[in-house]
Amino acid sequence: MNSAAPALTPTTRALAWCLHLLVIGLLSLAAVRAVTGERPHGGWIIAASVLCGLTYAVGPVLPGVRRSRRAAALWLAAVGACWTVLLSLSADGVWVAFPLYFLQLHLLPRRAGVAAVVATAVVAIAGFAVHQDSFSAAMAIGPALGAAVAVAVVWGYQALYRESEHRRRLIEELTATRADLAAAQHTAGVLAERDRLAREIHDTLAQGLSSIQLLLRAAERALPQAPQNAARYVDQARQAAADNLAEARRFVAALTPPTLEGTTLADALERLCTTTSARHRITARFHLTGDPAPLTTAHEVALLRIAQSALANTVRHAGATTAEVTLSYLGDHVALDIVDDGHGFDPTLLPASDPETGGFGLAVMRARTQALGGTLTIESAPGRGTALAARLPLTPPSATEPEAHP
Repeated sequence: MNSAAPALTPTTRALAWCLHLLVIGLLSLAAVRAVTGERPHGGWIIAASVLCGLTYAVGPVLPGVRRSRRAAALWLAAVGACWTVLLSLSADGVWVAFPLYFLQLHLLPRRAGVAAVVATAVVAIAGFAVHQDSFSAAMAIGPALGAAVAVAVVWGYQALYRESEHRRRLIEELTATRADLAAAQHTAGVLAERDRLAREIHDTLAQGLSSIQLLLRAAERALPQAPQNAARYVDQARQAAADNLAEARRFVAALTPPTLEGTTLADALERLCTTTSARHRITARFHLTGDPAPLTTAHEVALLRIAQSALANTVRHAGATTAEVTLSYLGDHVALDIVDDGHGFDPTLLPASDPETGGFGLAVMRARTQALGGTLTIESAPGRGTALAARLPLTPPSATEPEAHP
């Protein structure tokens, strides 16, 4: 209720309403007992109760009481004066001291609040003793114990509130730090990847293209007088182009294939089969089963890459005449099957991957499926063809996870 008081929360609002109801209830009790008990000065007791209640009701409405300790102190003084008048008229006013303890501890600084609580307790004990025309230790126990409980409760709440605020600030700082760290890591990753690609392109593609240019110029100069040397230069340039093409494919392995731009995965696979049949001595056919479901780009890229790699292996190594490519939508999964009638192989005797001879295809396929939470199975035997099946869930463990690189 002041600048130093904790901000109101749903819990503190509920406690404040309970305190309001307690004050009104105790004042009403004093007024009712004055009427029903036919006590002397009954009218004055009722008037003092009403005046005290009205003075108390003004505090929560005035914004100055919430913002200024001075205004809160003046309001508490007015409430205390009305309560003192009520206490002088009726012993029942002693019970109102208990909610006043909480108000004083909440609105005033710590030392001033404790002093106000002690003064209120002394007034309550003295007033009750006057009405009883005697004094005993038992008369002081109630108000004193109430004051001690109020101090313990309010100080305990304030300590918990400070601890809660401290933890809230720590959580906010941790959240901000994590966000900054994530942004810094992202930026560092982008810069590192750019630097890596710049070095790779400079040391491979750029150097290779320069070599091709030099070889073609040499072939141009040698062509009229020495056709054999020109042919040798052209052959070397062609080999350099093939090497650079392999490097370029490695660089763009994680990017969306151009064959998927503006088309569906099924259309891209069908076009892949058509192109393969036209360029090589093999008949590749595409089949689609199930009701097509929307796929993420990662799913489409992975399945298309697997199909490209599998058909390339079939053309180069299997000696097959036909290949069947089937894309199946199976509810919560999507499957890609490639089956050929080639001479097959023993999956347990695959040669080790080598930068010169290749052998990365199956490893890359398996990495792609595993990155999306799927599986890759291969069934083959010498003389019995090969069947490859890639199965991916439509909701992978991390849909935003980038494609795995070989």
